[in-house]
Amino acid sequence: MQAFLKGTSVSTKPSLKDRGVAATAGSSGENKKTKPVPWVEKYRPKCVDEVAFQEEVVAVLKKSLEGADLPNLLFYGPPGTGKTSTILAAARELFGPELFRLRVLELNASDERGIQVVREKVKNFAQLTVSGSRSDGKPCPPFKIVILDEADSMTSAAQAALRRTMEKESKTTRFCLICNYVSRIIEPLTSRCSKFRFKPLSDKIQQQRLLDIADKEHVKISNEGIAYLVKVSEGDLRKAITFLQSATRLTGGKEITEKVITDIAGVIPAQTIDGIFAACQSGSFDKLEAVVKDLIDEGHAATQLVNQFHDVVVENDNLSDKQKSIITEKLAEVDKCLADGADEQLQLMSLCATVMQQLTQNC
Repeated sequence: MQAFLKGTSVSTKPSLKDRGVAATAGSSGENKKTKPVPWVEKYRPKCVDEVAFQEEVVAVLKKSLEGADLPNLLFYGPPGTGKTSTILAAARELFGPELFRLRVLELNASDERGIQVVREKVKNFAQLTVSGSRSDGKPCPPFKIVILDEADSMTSAAQAALRRTMEKESKTTRFCLICNYVSRIIEPLTSRCSKFRFKPLSDKIQQQRLLDIADKEHVKISNEGIAYLVKVSEGDLRKAITFLQSATRLTGGKEITEKVITDIAGVIPAQTIDGIFAACQSGSFDKLEAVVKDLIDEGHAATQLVNQFHDVVVENDNLSDKQKSIITEKLAEVDKCLADGADEQLQLMSLCATVMQQLTQNC
């Protein structure tokens, strides 16, 4: 019996040579497979020309690509409008793939960026001498670039520490600060940079880009579906592309409908909003309480309701300007309370009670 088992083990065990061949075959097979990449990264602009709807910034960066000097930059504007993509695309064109890693330091909010990091990491990188040339023979600028993404979340002390470094290392280093709110950047820094506001992308530009991606990825979606996707993403192209990819995975090759996008985007359906308005118009507090409880039980976010409610109230022709202003003021109060961590159900009840009061005045 033992001899039989030994014989089996010898015959089934592959030789080292065979294992080596199998390993190489496996690894080469793995290399051939393309790694799945989020579409946001896959379709990020690779060069400055691909950046959409930001003509002023592109014009300045093109001049620097042609040999002109680059100033310190401050990009600000809503999320998903191409701020980070623009400077990364410009840096890749300036330095080429080989020098890009050596000449560009990128720090964002996920990195530690207190005063110590500015004094050590940023300062040390800025003090490095510039060397090396591009292998393709193209001219290479005599400076490095430090990209500070989400700079509005840096502490005031860290921003203050950056002032001297920006001046002292101006011969060898350019800084690019990126933020959503320019008011959160201290005045001495903004005065040292050329400011560029990134506009929210127009619906037409977004639809064009999404249709292009849908075509390349063989996604079935109608023009109405694309238009709705643009509407729920509110000018944020990154959000729209993420929703498109999520919807594609969810449907598994079938056509993407408005309902699928509504589910993925966390948007409250129009029928639910109409139901809340109907409950407010009825004048019955019990009915209103039941509707709000159902809304919370379904898992809808109160902040999402506040945003959608605002649009519905502003566009409602049956309300007078005075009624609209009272409801909008209440929406602002509720939004602030929710941001401070107040109870969602109580805040929504308070909001709907105000709406009920205004709607029943007409009756």
